[in-house]
Amino acid sequence: MDILENEYRSALSRGRPKHGRCDDFSLKHPKMLLSQRAKIFSPFAALKGFEEAIDEKVQRYVEKRELSDEEQEALETALARLHALTKNLRTAKENRVTATVTFFVPCADENHEAYGRGGSYERCTGTVWKVDPILTKSLLIGDRTIEFSELAEIVIQEDS
Repeated sequence: MDILENEYRSALSRGRPKHGRCDDFSLKHPKMLLSQRAKIFSPFAALKGFEEAIDEKVQRYVEKRELSDEEQEALETALARLHALTKNLRTAKENRVTATVTFFVPCADENHEAYGRGGSYERCTGTVWKVDPILTKSLLIGDRTIEFSELAEIVIQEDS
């Protein structure tokens, strides 16, 4: 081990190698500008596309907006029309009314700052099976039940 220590000390005592401007080493490896050297120390993405994938998964929450009187009236008219077309299961099957519904989904993540205050708007298109304005105050579209209080817009598809 003593031999290794001596070799290390002798290499250390010699210092950095000095090269002339025109020797082989300097021609093969020219001195790098400071502005370029900074690039080699900048952070890099070990997994390409990872940050973008994380950003896609981040849920963007907004506050629930209040509907205007006109929007509320249009919503009530659409609900009344859907209720008339889906009075019972037989009527719903005969009419097969398709609608696109925009509704608010509150934030369910208790650890998120938007919990209890915000959420997101989703859109669902499907066959409307039931509209219950009395008991549950909700509508069943496809296999999803949506409360009237969360509705933002209903667009009924007309048969051509």
